[in-house]
Amino acid sequence: MNRQQAAEKALHDQTNILPIGQLLIVFAGLAVSLLITFVDQNGISVTLPTIAKDLHAENTISWAGTSSLIANTMFTVLYGRLSDIFGRKIVYLFALALLCIADLLCGLSQNAAMFYVFRGLAGVAGGGVTSLTMIIVSDIVTLEQRGKYQGILGASLGLGNVIGPFLAAAFIMKATWRAFFWLLAPLSVCSIVVGYFLIPNNAQKTSFRKNLGRIDHYGIFASSIGIIFLLIPISGGGSYFQWDSAMVISMLVIGGCSLIVFIIIEWKVATLPMLPMVMFRNKVICTLFLQSFLLGAVYQSNLYYLPLYYQNARGWSPIISAALTTPMVACQSLASICSGQYISRRKRYGEVIWTGFGLWTLGAGLMLLFNRHTSIGAIVVIVLVQGIGIGFTFQPTLVAFQAHCTKAHRAVIISNRNFFRCLGGACGLAVSAAILQAVLKSNLPEGYQNIAHSTYSLPSRSGVADADWEQIITAYAKASRGVFILQVPLIGICFLLCFFIKDRGLERPKDPGEEEEEEKKKQKNDDSRGAQEHATQENSLHSDLENQSASANNANRGG
Repeated sequence: MNRQQAAEKALHDQTNILPIGQLLIVFAGLAVSLLITFVDQNGISVTLPTIAKDLHAENTISWAGTSSLIANTMFTVLYGRLSDIFGRKIVYLFALALLCIADLLCGLSQNAAMFYVFRGLAGVAGGGVTSLTMIIVSDIVTLEQRGKYQGILGASLGLGNVIGPFLAAAFIMKATWRAFFWLLAPLSVCSIVVGYFLIPNNAQKTSFRKNLGRIDHYGIFASSIGIIFLLIPISGGGSYFQWDSAMVISMLVIGGCSLIVFIIIEWKVATLPMLPMVMFRNKVICTLFLQSFLLGAVYQSNLYYLPLYYQNARGWSPIISAALTTPMVACQSLASICSGQYISRRKRYGEVIWTGFGLWTLGAGLMLLFNRHTSIGAIVVIVLVQGIGIGFTFQPTLVAFQAHCTKAHRAVIISNRNFFRCLGGACGLAVSAAILQAVLKSNLPEGYQNIAHSTYSLPSRSGVADADWEQIITAYAKASRGVFILQVPLIGICFLLCFFIKDRGLERPKDPGEEEEEEKKKQKNDDSRGAQEHATQENSLHSDLENQSASANNANRGG
């Protein structure tokens, strides 16, 4: 641990609190890049049924989301340390460039396998942009003001979730799903240009070879094997692979062992670990990590399976599906801004997180009322409540993380928080897909069980009897409800975990040795002040003696 602390202490501090004018310009560029990332990430949920038909991938299209999340999870944990070593700006620009290339290639995909690979590449890039925007904000804004600015970032995230489905739906109806990805590529280039000229470069001037040597190579290798070998069988188990097959069992064993090795490496071997074990000594941070995992599972599942309920169970068009998703993400944006303002003004975050998870749990519970005949008004109110809860939790929990971590761990705490959120999202999507498929299969009419393998799009209406069609639609509605049932206990656990979050205000703990340095500095100032006071007293005494001597001489002359 002493070796790791010494290595962290040797890292260049990239804190650079900007004046308000420059801050607003830089912050606007960061918010736009985050918006583009979430347009890319969540607009695809509306396009999946269309892409599945076009690429003849009805049975495997869920891998579009799973591959992106697996890749995102693999690399998100790495971005914090990479930005510590190479500098925030260069890693941020690299992630944006990768997003541009990935979106171009997604639009050019000719088969399902190509599309899944390029969505994985987009996941790598998206994780980088998301983490780096939050890390850069932590460099240029004080912790006291960070809640306000993180709240605005949360609004950009929500706005991207609103715009993404609408854009995707418009391209599906008026052009092609490929044009949706081709639009995002030039927007990423614009963000690269803006970031290059506006974001300050605070990286330490060190040789590239020396920086490469500081990377946690063993940790990267072990974590990558662990994540891939665990998430692939979890995502495909029961649908693409049998749970008791030799492949699934061997992959789970290898993945589990690799993660154990990764933890040992981070604890005992790595000099600059991606996941410092010292963070887990703090009970609040452990609680926040668990909440991040669970809320990621619920949130990602909602983004993918709520549109499926709208389009499959209710038969609504993609544009109506996007419109009915808008109340949730719009309220998420407004709640994020309001919560950020509250945290910055009151210097507290505890009650915001409590309220957020409480409303989210209530909204998830009310979603169990969704069926084939639920009115649009009821749907809007329910997703509105859930959206407010999401807005009160996403960014406030990040502020809580930063209030409980030291300055040296500021970047890695953000990247690891996103890692646990993405890991939860990948697992949540996988489990939700398994539940959707199982419930759908058990409720389909005789002779139609085979369409359970195509859960992202309805079968053709032609040639299906009216009674059977009604039963198929009802089966899709029950399958969606099965996914919504899963979300209630997961987000309910997040609500109960709030009991373990201690609101310590917006004053971060000191780094190891920082208190001693401040004490030495204070002692030095006290000594200097004491010496000045002593010199002043001596000068005053000397002046008094001179005055007395002058008075005596004057008296003798007068005599």
